[in-house]
Amino acid sequence: MKIAFIHNEKKLGTGAHFINDLMASRLRESGVEVENFYPKNPLLDAPLHLRGLSNILFFYSLLENKDEILAYDLIQGTTYTPIALLPFPIPVVSHFGSTSWGFLKAVPMAKDLEPALRTIWTRLKSDGVIRELNVRTRRPLRDVAEIETFVALRADTVIATSEIVRQNLLSVGVLPERIEVVPNAIEDYWFTRKPLPVTQVPSLIFLGRVGADVFTLILKGLDRLIDWYAHFPFVQKYTIGMTTNKDLVKWCNEQIPNHQFFPNMQKEDISDVLQGKAGSILLITSRYEGFSLSLIEGMSQGLIPVCYAVGIAPEMIENGKNGFIVSSQEEGKSVIEKILQLSVEDRQRMSSAAQVTARTFCSKAISKRLHEVYQKTVNKKPMHVSSPSESVESQGRKKRSR
Repeated sequence: MKIAFIHNEKKLGTGAHFINDLMASRLRESGVEVENFYPKNPLLDAPLHLRGLSNILFFYSLLENKDEILAYDLIQGTTYTPIALLPFPIPVVSHFGSTSWGFLKAVPMAKDLEPALRTIWTRLKSDGVIRELNVRTRRPLRDVAEIETFVALRADTVIATSEIVRQNLLSVGVLPERIEVVPNAIEDYWFTRKPLPVTQVPSLIFLGRVGADVFTLILKGLDRLIDWYAHFPFVQKYTIGMTTNKDLVKWCNEQIPNHQFFPNMQKEDISDVLQGKAGSILLITSRYEGFSLSLIEGMSQGLIPVCYAVGIAPEMIENGKNGFIVSSQEEGKSVIEKILQLSVEDRQRMSSAAQVTARTFCSKAISKRLHEVYQKTVNKKPMHVSSPSESVESQGRKKRSR
């Protein structure tokens, strides 16, 4: 099998880029030929309100590689990235690690936040950490959400990384028989260090993308994190976070007691920072996640998660066994207090259970599942190359109206 992987050329150290690279490596090991294709030429130097359309048009520059790409058996892209290749007679798989409409629905305006959390944002603004309480426009993300829906309704197979993402896709009319649920994987080096004896003194740990603009900061739950940190002033805290906001890093280190911020670490070095911290508490404060790699990575190091019901969490966390799912800030504080008071033996039990859960997301098992989905897709007749009397989009509209 020959697969054309479509990526954005901007190689960020997180999310879809790591997953694409990891899965491409594993597929090659199993005999699949994988070639990466990157768009190179921006087609529009757009102002802010047209940034979403600019990102979408960017991928039309892949048409210069059309003949080469069409020689492959299948195209794999992330959400809307294969849009330029949809009209051609080659199966397309669109991989949704999350959805833009999920982001939009999950992030409230500052005025709609509960008072205690709204106060945190007001303070961050007055201290110069953020310039505004709300982004100036959500239009770029709305444009991307519309195009994601357009592509999802036309791709031959749509991969969802969790049941939450599957429900997102169903809500816009994607037919259930075209959705395959395949979770993400984490790199093998997360599993190399064992056994992991628990620490005598647990700490609070945040791991993952924090964001820089206020929309992403709210999405990732920075206010929730600060609120939980503030409730436990004497507990040691570590934020291993990705952000380009240097003022935020400085503010957190100065204003949060017993806190150390590790910004923008190389991903393979994070496990070294977490060494000796098994049995500590992993805080997942996001308002929306499609999967949450950080959750699985932290659990692989024996951290006990306290998280909201985002991403893959509802499918694999059993309260009191390998972590806790909470539905409010107050419930989270109560659960954190409970874990801090547990005996070393009880925290060891939960830490070990978290590690066992994380191992089910090893790359070899997930790449095997992906290979099965690709083969199934190749064996189907591509659905997006003809112009039937009733389009896939109209089918989706009919489904939503029922």
